[in-house]
Amino acid sequence: MAEHGEKHRGMRELLRGLTVFAGPLAEFDPSAAPEDPARLFTDWFAEAVTAGVREPHAMTVATVDERGVPSSRVVIMKDFTAEGWWFATTTGSRKGRDLAGNPAVALSFYWGEQGRQIRVRGFAELASPERCAADYLARPLESRVAGLHGRQSEPLTALADIHRTAEESRARLEADPDLVPSDWGLYRVAATEVEFWQADPDRRHTRLRYTRPTVETGWDRELLWP
Repeated sequence: MAEHGEKHRGMRELLRGLTVFAGPLAEFDPSAAPEDPARLFTDWFAEAVTAGVREPHAMTVATVDERGVPSSRVVIMKDFTAEGWWFATTTGSRKGRDLAGNPAVALSFYWGEQGRQIRVRGFAELASPERCAADYLARPLESRVAGLHGRQSEPLTALADIHRTAEESRARLEADPDLVPSDWGLYRVAATEVEFWQADPDRRHTRLRYTRPTVETGWDRELLWP
């Protein structure tokens, strides 16, 4: 018990010793923000790329299953258009199964170098088979190899099974470069809420939230207390 308490204090002290919002942080004037959050997201994303933020296209995708139990994971944003945020996975993966039962989804981006977060809530929709196939065929070979054998989140007996299956999948693709797995899914997230969060060293963070009742209506804006 005493040893556990010492470890707990050690972790607490380690956490308190870490620097938060070391800066220099980005600046944000919400009064100058555009009426459409898509424009602001595009601007912030471009600024993150210019600032050298590592993997700014990495986003957390949160889903819920049929029991309402949440799951989250980090994936790569494949595109951003006026229609929303795009990502891909197999329809048989955990997130694919979750979205089939409940399309509600949340996304989050965190760009620590700038002290910025973007939070998105909305609904995911599976793209047409043609668009799913086009996304798969546009991927690098190793990405297509991984997508072809699927089996994401299934129990794995040994790591060697991954290498053997990958070689088999690579051989199939080399024999048929136009091969597309039937379970490949490209998803588009249409937002009903988007929040832009800018950190402040004194914890006087700026939060601007866009909301709309449905994906067909216009946006309302409001500031939030940090």
